Amino acid sequence: MNLVASLYQLKTLVLDLLFPPRCVGCGTGGSFLCSPCQSALPHLPPPLCAKCGKPLSFGTLCHDCENHPIEIEGIRSIFPFNGVVRQAILQFKYQNVKALAAPLAQLMGEYLGAHPLPADTLIPVPLHPRRLRERGYNQSSLLARELSKLASLPIVEGALLRLKNTPPQTKTNSAEDRQSNVAGAFTCRDRQLAGRRILLIDDVCTSGATLDACATTLKRAGATSVWGLTLAREV
Repeated sequence: MNLVASLYQLKTLVLDLLFPPRCVGCGTGGSFLCSPCQSALPHLPPPLCAKCGKPLSFGTLCHDCENHPIEIEGIRSIFPFNGVVRQAILQFKYQNVKALAAPLAQLMGEYLGAHPLPADTLIPVPLHPRRLRERGYNQSSLLARELSKLASLPIVEGALLRLKNTPPQTKTNSAEDRQSNVAGAFTCRDRQLAGRRILLIDDVCTSGATLDACATTLKRAGATSVWGLTLAREV
C-alpha cells in the first residue's frame, strides 16, 4: 500500500471516530444507509416508458418519446427521487459524504442483477471541469467505480467530455428546450469505444436529455449501443 492510500485510510478512520456515520434514513449509527432502510426503499412502479423510463398512466411510450425519438436505447431508473433516496443523494452529492457511493452502487448492482442490460463498458456522465473543481469530485464517477467492481465491468473515464456547463434540466421545460440545452454539450475523443456496448451511469435522471446527448456523442464515436442507468428519477 502506498503512502497516499495509507494517509487516506488514516484520515477516514479519524473522521469515523470523530463523526461516526449515521443512517440518512433512520439515524442509526454504524453506516450512512442501513440495511433495513435499503430494503424499505420503494422502487419506481410500472408502467414506465420503454425508452426514457418515465412513469406512465398507461401504454408503452411517453408522449415525448413518441414525438421526439431519442438516440439512447433506453434509460432505467430504480427509485423515485424523494424520501430517503433523495436525502442520501443530496448528502452524497453536495455534502461530501463520499462513503455513500458504496451502498448506493450496491443498490444499482442488485438492480442490474435482477434486470440485466446489454453492456460491456461503464461510463459515468461527466461534469464540466468548472463544476468538478467546485465540487471536488464527480458523484457519477464514484458510483461507476463501485459498480464496476460489483458487476465485473470495466469503466472508462475521460473518454466522454463535457464541453458546456449547462444549467440543470427541469421537468417543466419542453422536450425541444431540454434537447437544445444539452446540444453540443459533450464530445468523445476516444476511438477505442468503437464497437462497445456502453452503460451510462448517473445519479438522477430529470428528463433523460443529458443521457440522450451523451448517447448521441458516444454513437458518433462508434459505440454499438448505449443504455442509461440512474439511481433515481424525478417524478
